[in-house]
Amino acid sequence: MNSRRTFLNQSAAVAALACAPWVARAQGATPVKIGVLHPVTGALAYSGQQCRLGALLAIEDINKAGGIKSLGGAPLSAVLGDAQSRPEAGSAEVEKMNEAGVSAIVGAYASAICLATTQTAAKYNLPHVVDVGVADQIVERGLKNTFRFGPGYRACSERAITDLVALNEAAGKPAKTVMIVHEDSLFGTGTAALLSKSLPEHGFEVKEVVKHPNPTRDFNNIVLRMRSVNPDIVIPANYYNEYALLLRAMKQQKVQPKAIYSVLGGAASSYKFLKEFPDIANGIIDCNHWFNPKDPRVAPLKARVEEKGAYFSYEVFMTYVAVQLLADAIERAKSADRAAITEALAASTFQDNLMPYGPTKFVNGQNTGAQPLLTQVIGGDIKVIIPAEYRQADAIFPLKG
Repeated sequence: MNSRRTFLNQSAAVAALACAPWVARAQGATPVKIGVLHPVTGALAYSGQQCRLGALLAIEDINKAGGIKSLGGAPLSAVLGDAQSRPEAGSAEVEKMNEAGVSAIVGAYASAICLATTQTAAKYNLPHVVDVGVADQIVERGLKNTFRFGPGYRACSERAITDLVALNEAAGKPAKTVMIVHEDSLFGTGTAALLSKSLPEHGFEVKEVVKHPNPTRDFNNIVLRMRSVNPDIVIPANYYNEYALLLRAMKQQKVQPKAIYSVLGGAASSYKFLKEFPDIANGIIDCNHWFNPKDPRVAPLKARVEEKGAYFSYEVFMTYVAVQLLADAIERAKSADRAAITEALAASTFQDNLMPYGPTKFVNGQNTGAQPLLTQVIGGDIKVIIPAEYRQADAIFPLKG
């Protein structure tokens, strides 16, 4: 019901954009069409709808602030697309957006979908800003049109392992064994492979790596296996629904490792998860996309999202800032031309945003200024525990002695 309500609210937001006061002020300027492409139906619909909401809020804010000033106040105009949680559907939407004359695309959340949409967009030299998709293959194919603002799963995995080693050493090295549970698409499989290779190099024994389809609705057998393996640390890498179901099954079977340490966990750093499953969320650690908790712009944006009946999830703020990045490039390009925008993105030093990043610097399409943060659910809230400059609370590790 909440996903349905969010989708309806977002649809209403699109209609509201068309009659907003700033539209009348910018009528003399030709709108700049940008594709907003996400899986708003299918298995990934919740996350896709969250991304769309973030994009629409960013477009609203940019237009209210005067649009693209170098183009006479031209407003951004969203051309919405639904990837239907399938890569081939995402590619088909890119074809439609190209025909509609968009200047650029922002999307498309899931790694497998982004892999397809960026490839299709490359046929038309159509700049594509990736908002979330973490698979590093997305930016390792030499595509000149592709720009990922957030960190990939290699950077996230490396950071997660570094921080885990630090936490474990500070606690006297109570954790020695690990079990990884991951979904079987590009995101989960790639993340698990990186962790499986690197953890033993830092003294951890990976007892088992278990993959599951997405979607999966029954984790009882996996948790039974977990009980048998009895790892000190469980590392999930899943999308929201599967993550929640896995932890519910662990709770029901009273499986309590010393730590649940997520790497890009689909629910661990989610206010939705906290509200729906407060009894199993407490203490979970996650290395994931997260905002700068000290940025004064965060609280009012979070309040606006909640007023629309949605949660302030990483999908919302990652896509919100990705649209800002694109608008900054269009502003500097002084053009809606695709080649000019691509060139401006490649030279971007965008920094005025609410993420805990350094200045944007794209190397082979990857923003090297991006970094994840380590969060933990403490006292019914999500707190940053690492790095020190963003810390809100000290880590609780291990949870179980």
